[in-house]
Amino acid sequence: MALNLLLVDDEEGIRRFLGMLLKDLGYAVRVASDGAGALEAIDSAQPDLVLTDIKMPRMDGIELLKRIKSRWPEIEVIMISGHGDLDLVIQCLQHQATDFVTKPVNEDILDAALRRVAEKIELRRKLSEYTQNLERLIKEKSDRVVELERQMAASQVVDALCQALQNLSDEMREEAGYNADMPCYIAVHNRLFEVVSTNRLYRERLGDKRGRCSWEAYADPARRGFDNPVCLTFKSGKARRSREMLLALTGEQLPAVVYTTPIGCKEDRVELVLEMAVDVSEISRLQEELWLTQQKYQDLFDETPCYIVVRDKDYLIKANNRLFTRDFGDGVGRNCYSAFRHRTEPCPECPVSRTFEDGEPHHKESVVSTRDGREMNILTWSTPIHNTEGEIVEVMELSTDITEIRKLQDHLTSLGLMLGSMSHGVKGMLTALEGGVYRLESGLAKNDMTRVGGATESIKVLVNRIRNLVLNVLYYAKSREPEREELDVAEFGRMVAGIVEPRAQREKIVFSAAIGEGLGRFAVDSGNLSAALVNIMENAIDACTADSGKDSHTVALRVDGDEREVRFEITDNGLGMDRETKEKAFTLFFSSKGLKGTGLGLFIASDVITKHGGAIRLESERGQGTSFSIRLPRNLSAAGAEAGTAN
Repeated sequence: MALNLLLVDDEEGIRRFLGMLLKDLGYAVRVASDGAGALEAIDSAQPDLVLTDIKMPRMDGIELLKRIKSRWPEIEVIMISGHGDLDLVIQCLQHQATDFVTKPVNEDILDAALRRVAEKIELRRKLSEYTQNLERLIKEKSDRVVELERQMAASQVVDALCQALQNLSDEMREEAGYNADMPCYIAVHNRLFEVVSTNRLYRERLGDKRGRCSWEAYADPARRGFDNPVCLTFKSGKARRSREMLLALTGEQLPAVVYTTPIGCKEDRVELVLEMAVDVSEISRLQEELWLTQQKYQDLFDETPCYIVVRDKDYLIKANNRLFTRDFGDGVGRNCYSAFRHRTEPCPECPVSRTFEDGEPHHKESVVSTRDGREMNILTWSTPIHNTEGEIVEVMELSTDITEIRKLQDHLTSLGLMLGSMSHGVKGMLTALEGGVYRLESGLAKNDMTRVGGATESIKVLVNRIRNLVLNVLYYAKSREPEREELDVAEFGRMVAGIVEPRAQREKIVFSAAIGEGLGRFAVDSGNLSAALVNIMENAIDACTADSGKDSHTVALRVDGDEREVRFEITDNGLGMDRETKEKAFTLFFSSKGLKGTGLGLFIASDVITKHGGAIRLESERGQGTSFSIRLPRNLSAAGAEAGTAN
């Protein structure tokens, strides 16, 4: 099929080159130099296909694609670009582009794309034509059958009716009248279940069966007897409609819709039956092709390497692809904000809601957690889905995992962030330290030991905070594998508890440590692991001091284990966390303490435990408190394992 094609490009050389190439391929080509000219050309010429560049001044190819699809949805559009990145391809496909070709244009690739478009247009035309013809044909035959029934029922004279039927039979034998050239298989059967007459198409495709049994045209063995439509109509005296398989002269089985109706009655007895069969094999073929096309798009929907969700105005998920089901569970029938982000209410600045409002695509970056607890950075794009009247009925949401990209960006920007965070933190602590030194000197000068004691405690706290900040920055700036040494578990636990207990006492918090004896040994980086555990316990103390809703607060450390692993559990009854804070607790530079936090502590603690081959689990409820559970493998050498077992 020769297509009428419109070529749109702002570069004259490309228009001239592609125009000659397309004409050599047999296409009727018109050209336009920009989007405005293209719209005028489409309005006047109505081409089958538009081939357009993306990068053009004033109106780019994406905007031209949107306008074409909004005004002429039947016109196919192939996009051309010198930049073949995935985001651009997805954006084009979101706006219903048929194909995407990159520059420099390869003749074979362009020819293949044009052939696919031609096949799609031809298939659409044929399907429309066949559907219209079938509807017209069925209506004509149904009207004719109804008319015949009315004529027969209105007949008052049986002899005249029989004579009319005889004339009809003679007419068909002589191959005269409208039956001869009708585009369906027509046969008349008598009470002996014999074929009385047939039209020309019946004899050409099914064979000359006049004088033979009524059921010989049926391919189904169950119909080759008295259970076929003709015999059943003789028995019931009523018209029938059914789908059957007919047997052609070539041995091919033809799917058909068969209509049978009585056309003469004498003394309440059916004399003749008219049988009409409409061949629907072409419709079946087109239905199969349509099913294959739908299956192809379903496979594309399921195999696309991003999360796809189709959502209605009530935030309910109508469909999602296989990747979404794998990581977040089947979301159909659930609220999108519950399935994707574990929220109880719609997300603020939801891109899908904005698309419903203005009909434009929107995007947003956010952090979500999968059903197995993994945190993930995603970039979400929304695009509208219109009905035949142009109304937005649903919105498709595409989300891409950009976690690794964000990790790379975090590493690239971490030095600047750390310097800024450290500068502000150290500046504030140095100012406070200067005040403490001043109070210390003033107390010494006045021999005021109470003032000296208070200043000394303040200086100790500030020095400890500066020490922790510097250690965290050094750890993150120079990541390394643990330098393990074999230690006694109980002694290590008591050492960690001894570091934290004095601060808890100063804050009037009840601190307890349940450390059993005979816990054996394990191989760890003592400095890094102790700093991680101390950091978690100091966060627990901070959560208690910030909670003014309780009369007393507790922080507890519990150490136990078995022959394979050692377990540390740290609990408090402080402020607790909401779900969003829990999901971001181990994220770099996230802090719920405002200016008092650096966002490094829990991130580094989690990293230390992970590098030891362990796992950390956080449970918390707002207003009730928090629990950290740390599990570490012993990682002992053979000799150390024997010693640990002996203990």
